[in-house]
Amino acid sequence: MTMPTRNLGTTGPQVSALGLGCMGMSGMYGDSDRAESIATIHAALEAGVTLLDTGDFYGMGHNELLISEALRTAPAARRENALISVKFGAQRGPDGAWHGYDARPAAVKTWAAYSLQRLGVDHIDVYRPARLDPNVPIEETVGAIAELVEEGYVRHIGLSEVGAETIRRAAATAPIADLQIEYALISRGPEREILPTLRELGIAVTAYGVLARGLISGHVSADRGFDAGDFRAHTPRFQGENLRHNLTLVESLRKIAEQKGVSVAQIVIAWALSRGEDIVPLIGARTRERLAEALGALEVTLDAADLAAIETAVPADAAAGERYAPAQMAMLDSER
Repeated sequence: MTMPTRNLGTTGPQVSALGLGCMGMSGMYGDSDRAESIATIHAALEAGVTLLDTGDFYGMGHNELLISEALRTAPAARRENALISVKFGAQRGPDGAWHGYDARPAAVKTWAAYSLQRLGVDHIDVYRPARLDPNVPIEETVGAIAELVEEGYVRHIGLSEVGAETIRRAAATAPIADLQIEYALISRGPEREILPTLRELGIAVTAYGVLARGLISGHVSADRGFDAGDFRAHTPRFQGENLRHNLTLVESLRKIAEQKGVSVAQIVIAWALSRGEDIVPLIGARTRERLAEALGALEVTLDAADLAAIETAVPADAAAGERYAPAQMAMLDSER
């Protein structure tokens, strides 16, 4: 299979049609296997995946160090093709607690310095604030990243989980390649205002949560428990009646997938790919098995009848529960 490519907006780089989201390799979904994580990154690179997404606060630097090791031990040709997208700004305590966001210009450059060191690279391909800092105008944050671009430490500027007004202000300050935002069959909010704004401005989407953290992957059951350290243990969509309702949607999707001879995860990823050439889904595979399943979605073709059946099975507002707990929802400029 030849990996198709897509552009990150009119000013960003060309990347693989699917990117690899590496967050889950650093404890956000419970324990992970370091050797398998590195093997999964290697397998992704071998398959032609070029976009690796991380955050400096994933495992408090663990994820960046993991990616550094994976790239260092990958074949040179694959390593040279890799593009790294980094989110910054989240403040965490030694116990993993969240303490807000810091996107002041001086902090932006400090975060970047640490990321460059941990990743073992001389530049970051796409650099973005993880959330809008309510105490810092977006123009100041983006302006600081633009200075890093001028200095050669960053190639392109991205945004994450911000609304249409913030996107316009950021784009008026410096060229923006893409917005990273949760966009999935059961997370359709960006379609109302954010996606039209991005398309007007020539900004792409790197869509995370395409499988809703596994919820609509076809691999979660109603009796599955999550460890306290697993992010999903505190996510409304995975709780009680919400979970049971959401899994009925998955069963409706399973019927469609079976008719096409593919998995639920593949039908969901294929749907995300069908939303436009400016959408690059991020796949949060932690194992080579899950990666192979996700890559299989690239060979799934959905015609108009398939898409209509999917939309009927899972209408836009069908999910039960918010995508984050209340405190985290309050931090999302994209939800205002």
